[in-house]
Amino acid sequence: MKNPIVMAEIGCNHRGELNTAHKMIKLLGVFKIMNPQSSIDVVKFQKRTNKELLSPEEYNAPHPNPANSYGATYGEHREALEFNLKQHAQLKKWCEDEGLTYSTSVWDLTAAKEIVSLKPEMIKVPSACNLDFDLLRFLRDKYKGEVHVSFGMTTHAEEKKIVNFFKEKNRAKDLVIYACTSGYPVAFEDICLLEIARLKKTFGKDVKAIGFSGHHLGIAVDVAALALGARYFERHFTLDRTWKGTDHAASLEPRGLMTLARDLRNADKALTYKKEDILDVEKVQRKKLKRKI
Repeated sequence: MKNPIVMAEIGCNHRGELNTAHKMIKLLGVFKIMNPQSSIDVVKFQKRTNKELLSPEEYNAPHPNPANSYGATYGEHREALEFNLKQHAQLKKWCEDEGLTYSTSVWDLTAAKEIVSLKPEMIKVPSACNLDFDLLRFLRDKYKGEVHVSFGMTTHAEEKKIVNFFKEKNRAKDLVIYACTSGYPVAFEDICLLEIARLKKTFGKDVKAIGFSGHHLGIAVDVAALALGARYFERHFTLDRTWKGTDHAASLEPRGLMTLARDLRNADKALTYKKEDILDVEKVQRKKLKRKI
């Protein structure tokens, strides 16, 4: 097995507050100091150009769940949670100061161009935007880093079209695809973990790796995802699951995120074959306990 890579998606859980985002990054940095086994590898945010992404009707409509809204309209809500490019540059520096990898999901072409200018190691395309081939084309042709794409709300035919699109320019080996069910939170029977095995069988030889983007409760499922072949693990991260916002309920708080990272790495160590018929740890026990050799 390869070491699992754990991604904390802060996303918009910072509530539009740069200081809160900084606090969350610093806390993730503390994880590394406290216990490297529980450390996080990647911190991910989101970038939208809302008036490009949304129609005027969508922008000016009320939030579908007013209790979670940070503005009078959906557009105002989204703007309140948005960081500009200069702020993203600051987020990237803060991540690097803590020994963490910065990444961002980009929702439109303008956002992609802005984030590419920061030269991050990886950029994510969310499930909602994975059929925007103008966006995918720019990342494929103009960006040299890894492109991560979630496959929530995506048909098998669409998955194949996306992977083949990257194969056309020999970029599929820089592509990480994620099994994902788009819901907040997702019931266990809708997680459909065997999709990881299907993606690995279908695309494993073409892409860099298979990931698992989870929006479920708890952390047990992620360990099963590791056993099925996922290497990248993305979970939403919040300081308080009771905060206002769509993603908090499906997010992990600090202790849960640390435990997830620890359990994934411990399980990864265990996912091996025996190096010899009888391991050294067994030999003493064999001599003491084995009967009728």
